[in-house]
Amino acid sequence: MSPSVSLLGLGLMGRPMARVLLAKGFSVYGWNRSPLEAELTAGIPLVASLAEAAVAEVCLLMLSDSDAVEAVLGQLAPHLRSGQLVLDMSSSDPARTKRLADILLSRGIGWVDAPVSGGPEGAAAGSLAIMVGGNDGDVRQVWPILEALGGNVTHVGGPGAGHSVKVINQLIVGLTAQAIAEGLTLAEKSGIDPRLVQQALKGGFADSKMLHIHGTRMINRAYVPGGKVSVQLKDLKLGQAMAKQAGVQLPHLEDMVQRYETLVAQGDADLDQSAVHKLLWQ
Repeated sequence: MSPSVSLLGLGLMGRPMARVLLAKGFSVYGWNRSPLEAELTAGIPLVASLAEAAVAEVCLLMLSDSDAVEAVLGQLAPHLRSGQLVLDMSSSDPARTKRLADILLSRGIGWVDAPVSGGPEGAAAGSLAIMVGGNDGDVRQVWPILEALGGNVTHVGGPGAGHSVKVINQLIVGLTAQAIAEGLTLAEKSGIDPRLVQQALKGGFADSKMLHIHGTRMINRAYVPGGKVSVQLKDLKLGQAMAKQAGVQLPHLEDMVQRYETLVAQGDADLDQSAVHKLLWQ
């Protein structure tokens, strides 16, 4: 029998994830920190408080960062009881994740961190890549939820490991976005239609979902999120912290952080991460 789910965080990712779970027969209730327009949450049963949300067997967090996770958990945790489970699918700081997991596990409350990649498109299709951190028993408990949401679900280690792999994912995504921006800019400046570049590269080693999805945003100068610049910068800074702890130098990561900091400084924090393309035209 599928566990009941409270989905906390009905943003660009949370809303389609809630609808996918509902369509696949899960009992789902949604909650958001701030009021949302009714049309955005149409079809999603809502609860008015975290006390009501805490009735579910699994409390799924889809929030912006570790600060948001800790703020919501601070209000949610007093209502949780032994045997329940927190499933954090946000993009969070691995070190802070481990601390939160230890606190909950000491109370008999399960913890799984399972951040995702694939954007709102993947969330709506139930085809997300999901990287899972947690103890084996806790992971088994939420596996039906993860399989419903993901096309590729991989258990990568204990608590915090999922968020570590998500940071690595964001490093690769950022580098790919930068490469696409530079390649398409070179095409345009050389008088070549960048749409033909997308078509010509299809099926080759340079092909990717990002080339077609983010590349099209770049070509159209339509940087509608998707994943916001501010969120990408947050994840890249987590990558810096991981690299420092591991004792490795990642020069392209340092360059990317500077580029996304420039976008934030010029007021583009809420644009899609593909807006890194803008910097090549300014």
